[in-house]
Amino acid sequence: MPWTPRTLPGRSALGAVAGLVRRNRRLLKPLLWVIGGLLLLGLGWIAVTGLYARGELVAARSDLTALRTSMTSLGGSAPAAKDAGSRDRQARDATRSAANHARRAHWLTSGPAWYTAARLPWIGGPFETVRGTAGALDRLAGRALPPVVRTVGRLTADARGSHLDLSGLRDAAPDLERAAHEVTAVRALAAGLPRGTWLPPVDRVRDQLLGGLDRMAPVMENAAVGARLLPGILGEDGTRRYLLVFQNPAEARGTGGMPGAYAVLTAKKGELALTEFGRDTDMADARPKVDLGAEFTAMYARGDAVHTWPNSNMSPHFPYAARIWSAAWLAKSGQRVDGVLSLDPAALSGLLAAAGPARTTDGTLVTAHNVVDLTERTNYAMYRDPVRRKAFLLDVARAAAGRLLSAAEDPRRRPALLLGLYQVLHGGEMTAWSAHATEQRELAARPLGGSLPQGHEPYAGLVVNNAGGTKLDYYLDRTLEWSSEGCSEAGREVTVKAVLTNRAPAKGLPSYVTDRLDEATRTTRHGDNRLLVSYFATAGAELSEATVDGKSTVTSPGAERGHPVYTFDVEVPAGASRTVTLHLVEPPSDRAPTVLRQRLTRPLRATVHPLPGCRGKGT
Repeated sequence: MPWTPRTLPGRSALGAVAGLVRRNRRLLKPLLWVIGGLLLLGLGWIAVTGLYARGELVAARSDLTALRTSMTSLGGSAPAAKDAGSRDRQARDATRSAANHARRAHWLTSGPAWYTAARLPWIGGPFETVRGTAGALDRLAGRALPPVVRTVGRLTADARGSHLDLSGLRDAAPDLERAAHEVTAVRALAAGLPRGTWLPPVDRVRDQLLGGLDRMAPVMENAAVGARLLPGILGEDGTRRYLLVFQNPAEARGTGGMPGAYAVLTAKKGELALTEFGRDTDMADARPKVDLGAEFTAMYARGDAVHTWPNSNMSPHFPYAARIWSAAWLAKSGQRVDGVLSLDPAALSGLLAAAGPARTTDGTLVTAHNVVDLTERTNYAMYRDPVRRKAFLLDVARAAAGRLLSAAEDPRRRPALLLGLYQVLHGGEMTAWSAHATEQRELAARPLGGSLPQGHEPYAGLVVNNAGGTKLDYYLDRTLEWSSEGCSEAGREVTVKAVLTNRAPAKGLPSYVTDRLDEATRTTRHGDNRLLVSYFATAGAELSEATVDGKSTVTSPGAERGHPVYTFDVEVPAGASRTVTLHLVEPPSDRAPTVLRQRLTRPLRATVHPLPGCRGKGT
C-alpha cells in the first residue's frame, strides 16, 4: 500500500492526546499550577534545608578541628599536659558533637526533594554531591572516629601506670579494624560522587573531603595493624630484645645512611629499657652467618656487604640489612634478637619535638632543631679525633634514646610522643624488621618495613651509595625526572634523567669530611665526591642507552627482587652537577611509576610527567 500521512506511526496517538487536552482544558491549568507549586515547594525545601545542612556541616567541621587539636596537643608544658583525663573528655565530647551535627546534616539532605533533585539530568550533580558529603561525614563521625578516640584515651590515661595498657590495646584491635574498613568504604563513596559539576564550590567541598579521607585511610589502617602487633612486639607474652641501629646520612647507603652507633632495646609487658650501647667499630670483627641468595651476592659482593658493617646496608631493601645486623649481633654477643629497628637524625628530631630536649654527659643540649646538624655536620668540626667524635655521637644517641624512653613512661607526654612516632613512621624515617614471620609479613607490606616491592607495577628507584668514604652527602642534592615518550611494538619508551649536585662549600670543611678512602683513578680536589648511582627499573624493562653528561657510559647491570638494576660509578666534583640519563623500554602500561625515596639529608625532588596511553595485555 502506498505511503500516506495517515499511516505515520504514532500520528493517531498524538491526535488522541491533543483531543484529550482540548476536552480537559479547564482541568489542565489547575494541574499545571499544582505541578508548578510542587516544584517551587521542592526548591524552597532544598534551599532551606540546604542552608541548615550547611550550618550543621560547618559545626561538624569545627568539632573535628577541636578533636584533632585535643588529640595532638603537645605535652611539653605542665599546663598543657596537666590533665590527660580532661583532654580525653574533650576529645569524646568533640566526637559526640561532630556525630550529632553530621547526622542532622544527613537527615536534612535525605528527603524526597533532595533525592529527586540529585537524579535530574545535567543539573543534579551538585545535589548528589551535597547529599553524599553529608552521608559520608555522618558515617565517618558516627562509626569510624569513636573507637579511635576510645583507644587513644586508653593509651594516654595514667590510671594503669607508666606503661602502655597492652591488653587494652589488643582489645581495641577489632574496633580499629572496623573503623579502618569504615574509612575505606567512606572514601570509596566520596570518590564516586560527581566532580566537575556546574557549581564549583560544591566541587571544592568534595575534593576537600576526599583529600582528608586519602590522608586518614592509611592512618586508620596503620592504627589497626599497630593494635594487632604492638602487644606482642612490646613483650606482652615475654621479654623481647631488639637491635637499634642509628644511620648517618652524611655518608649515603641504600637504606639511608651508614650504620653507626647501636643499642640493645628490651621490652617486657610494655616496659622498655636500653641495656647496651656500642659504636660501629665494635662490630668490625663480627662475622655474620647469613645467606641472602646469589642475586644479593652478585649485586653487593664488591663491597662485601655481609661481612663489612659500614657496607651492610648498600641495598635499599631494609630486611637484607636487618638480617645482616641481627646475624652480626649474634656472632658478636651470642644473643638472638627478636627484631631490628633503625632510625636516622631526622627521626630523632621528630621524636624529640614531642619528648623534649636531651643533654649529653658533657652538657651539650640535643634538641629537635639541632640534632640533624649536630650529628651530620657540626660534630666533624667539634672533634678532629675520630675516637672522640664517635664517643660523642654515641653519647648523643644514648641521651636522645633515654629521653624518648622517659617520655614514653610519662602519661602527660605520651599523646605527643605517639603522634610524633606516627609522623616519623609515616615519613619513612624509621624502619623495622621482625624475626617473627607473622609480624614480618605485616611490616613488609607497609612503608615501616622498608621493603623493595616485588611485582610488575611501574617503578623508578634512584639509589646512591657513597663510594669515596667521604661525609659529603650532607650536601648532596638529587633530582629525578621520569617521562614516557610513547609506545612502540616493544613496549613503553621511557626516559629517566637523574641530576646529582655536590653543594659542599669550597672552604672550611674538616679533612675527615672530605678525605677520600678510595683509590681514585684520577686527580681529585678537596670536596670532590664519588658515588655509586643505581637505577632500579620496572620489572621486565630493558636499557637501550645510558649517558653521563651526554656521553655514553658503561653500566654494571644487575637484578634485585625482580627489578633490573643499572649502576654507574660517578665522580661529582665540588660545586658541580652530573646528569645520568637512561633510555629504557618497559612493559606496556598507562600507570605512573612508584618512586623510591631514599632517605638522605636533602630530600629527593622527583617529577613524573603526564603519561600517554600505552596499554598491553594484562594491564
